[in-house]
Amino acid sequence: MRFLTRTPTPLTTFATRTAIQIQRSPVNRFNLRWYTSAKVEYHGPSPRVAIIGSGPAGFYTAQKLMREVQGTKVDMYEQLPVPFGLVRFGVAPDHPEVKNCQDTFQDVASSPDYTFIGNVHLGTDFPLRLLSNHYDAIVFAYGASKDRKIGLEGEDNPHIYSARAFVGWYNGLPEYRDLNPDLQAGETAIVVGQGNVALDVARTLLSKTELLSKTDITDHALQALSQSKIKHVHVVGRRGPLQAAFTIKEVRELLHLEDINFTPIPRDLFPPDLTALPRPKRRIMELLIKGSPVKKDATKSWSLDFLLAPKQLEWSILEGGEKSTLSGVTFSRTKLADPDSPRSPVATMDETHTIPTTTLFRSIGYKAEAIPGMEELGASFDESKGTISHDGTGRIGPITSNSSSSSSETSPPSPRLYCSGWVKRGPTGVIASTMSDAFQTAEAIVEDWKSAAASPTPSATTSPKRLGWEGVLQDAKTLNLTPRPVYWDNWRQIDDVEKKTGHIKGKPREKFTHVQDMLEASGK
Repeated sequence: MRFLTRTPTPLTTFATRTAIQIQRSPVNRFNLRWYTSAKVEYHGPSPRVAIIGSGPAGFYTAQKLMREVQGTKVDMYEQLPVPFGLVRFGVAPDHPEVKNCQDTFQDVASSPDYTFIGNVHLGTDFPLRLLSNHYDAIVFAYGASKDRKIGLEGEDNPHIYSARAFVGWYNGLPEYRDLNPDLQAGETAIVVGQGNVALDVARTLLSKTELLSKTDITDHALQALSQSKIKHVHVVGRRGPLQAAFTIKEVRELLHLEDINFTPIPRDLFPPDLTALPRPKRRIMELLIKGSPVKKDATKSWSLDFLLAPKQLEWSILEGGEKSTLSGVTFSRTKLADPDSPRSPVATMDETHTIPTTTLFRSIGYKAEAIPGMEELGASFDESKGTISHDGTGRIGPITSNSSSSSSETSPPSPRLYCSGWVKRGPTGVIASTMSDAFQTAEAIVEDWKSAAASPTPSATTSPKRLGWEGVLQDAKTLNLTPRPVYWDNWRQIDDVEKKTGHIKGKPREKFTHVQDMLEASGK
């Protein structure tokens, strides 16, 4: 495979370096068999594949495909002018090591068989069906773009934010550039949810801005955080410590923050016998029981509040009975059916507990949305789960409606559809699990392609070569569409400007937060 065997990065060097990156990264510990195997046995026809989404799921799918089938050509479509998805917009600024996977993605993008097509919003200003005639396979890998709501009356009112929006705001996601959260309304904030994102939000609210100023956090967020009045953050969950979704790394970071106190957790909330727990869970429980030393001069604090389910928002009432600003959240107390089980069911009780607050963040998960035109191609989206229906490995099936199909025997067969990442399995796990999932999808594509190549009947592997992005552009022209695509070289110009601007400010980069500014920097 050309991009893996080119000088000065031979395959063995690439595999060794990637393995070292995976081993060193706390989120990328994964079976390394694929990386240490340098043999490519298949040398038959190669497919042209469209991947929708340029986050980890998209890049790892591309990486595996290009490794397994020499000459595979990948066109990667991205709505924004910049790549990397949640690696760029979802990883906390003070976790730069998690972004090391971008080095692997850069290697993929350096292949002559790879094309990045940014600033193309498929399904909205660019019909999805245009892809159906020009690829052998189309992979949906666009992740989860919305957040789940709690379902409380008044949840869309001011001073109530989704964690996804808040994270996107401080990470420079253009969609949330103008979120402008009011962090001066009061001294207490509540985060509903106890996953890693919830702890990211709490840590960002409590961290010293002098430390954040050395990261790639956006300037507008840094300024707002420097003026924040929030001094205590409640991180609230409806189950107990054993059932919480956060990892030990995230908890340890919060416990070790300077000048931040942690409210001790009652011992009776923990299993009486920790030795019976699996080692990862036991270590978290031991850490939470130990807590952190009381810092007499601490000006801020945080707590993990368990067995509470949001029931009602409370408001300050103006003269005349009109609701004004958020003043608190009332929770129903909950009870675990089996407190010693990590998967214990939970029941809501009649007793309630109100926590005063002026700021609320919901962090109960992300949710994917269907791309307009998916059903026309034959992809079924499950709205309740927020995922695409598939066979368990990422196979969706052949396109059922080809916009230019005919009964002619010379017409190529319809491309097959696949999905990868969060839109396939739901918004759970870290980058390592996304990598594993993407490899599974890629293996399904390779298996289908090799099977078709070995078949005695005519198939995509014996049909005329697909044109990929070039063919899509030709069809777009007939529809009088004028896309403004951003290619990898254009992205590198954006990247260069961001890094130079950041260097002046003592930061890794200063991100553009408006699409138009990205386009201008790209030369488009």
